[in-house]
Amino acid sequence: MTSTTLTTAPTPTAAPAGASRQRGPAAARARRKRVLHWIAVHCVAIAVALLFILPFVFVFLTSVMSDSQAMSGDLWPDAWHWDNYKAVFETDGFLDWWKNSLLYAGLGTLFTVCSAIPVAYALAKFRFRGRRTAMILVISTMMLPPQVIVIPMYLVWAQQFHLSGTLWPLIIPMAFGDAYSIFLLRQFLLTIPKEYIESAKVDGCGELRTLLKIIVPMAKPGIAAIALFQFFYCWNDYFGPQIYAAQNPASWTLSYGLESFKSAHSVNWNLTMAATLLVMAPVCIVFFFAQKAFVEGVTLTGVKG
Repeated sequence: MTSTTLTTAPTPTAAPAGASRQRGPAAARARRKRVLHWIAVHCVAIAVALLFILPFVFVFLTSVMSDSQAMSGDLWPDAWHWDNYKAVFETDGFLDWWKNSLLYAGLGTLFTVCSAIPVAYALAKFRFRGRRTAMILVISTMMLPPQVIVIPMYLVWAQQFHLSGTLWPLIIPMAFGDAYSIFLLRQFLLTIPKEYIESAKVDGCGELRTLLKIIVPMAKPGIAAIALFQFFYCWNDYFGPQIYAAQNPASWTLSYGLESFKSAHSVNWNLTMAATLLVMAPVCIVFFFAQKAFVEGVTLTGVKG
């Protein structure tokens, strides 16, 4: 006769009631702490956002007010005067200022990007004698204020090339490189692994083809960053047009023409605000659509994947 031995699994011991009671209040306190932290962070973010947005809202609301209501203390327009923008566009020379600003910013950005890419590529990836000296010269030009050379440069453009009264003395030098753009793009190109370049050369690519087919597509964030920086600089430039184009109103840009507009409409704050908003609008729109590439290029995140 055989006997069967029955084994029973050990029953789990229940947690002490005191431990569960202690864990409950601790979890609740941690949860409240997270909620309060989330509220505090978002409140600060909203306050900072309002600090930047409210001036634009004020300019916009003032631009659609009547002459009598503008700067009267009212924060909301009694009637929306959209014809203020029409009046600004019908101002003599305003459309010409727009065209000149687009010409200056567009060609200046194009020339800067096209000249900065090969120089930055050479300083980042080539090994040649004098490379360090060349980089020091590029950086040293960034420390030279433009006011130091403005008089001799004006004499050269005015007396030798007879281009005073135009924007070409500001546009043409950008075809020969910009120190800040070269430096920023070089720092971005340093993050691109050299194995990509070596693989392209193994496949038979020359330096120019490697630059156009390999480096440029991988450096799009950095190129976008220098393009936006240059576009913003040209669009907002006041000093350059004042020096070279002040004597010719047909060559004024928006940044310089706005000062003349404000002087002519010093009592019409609604028109002044409308003109100011029209000057700011292209920069805000460009940055809004290109902010991802701009931030990625500035932070120099390098290559993904």
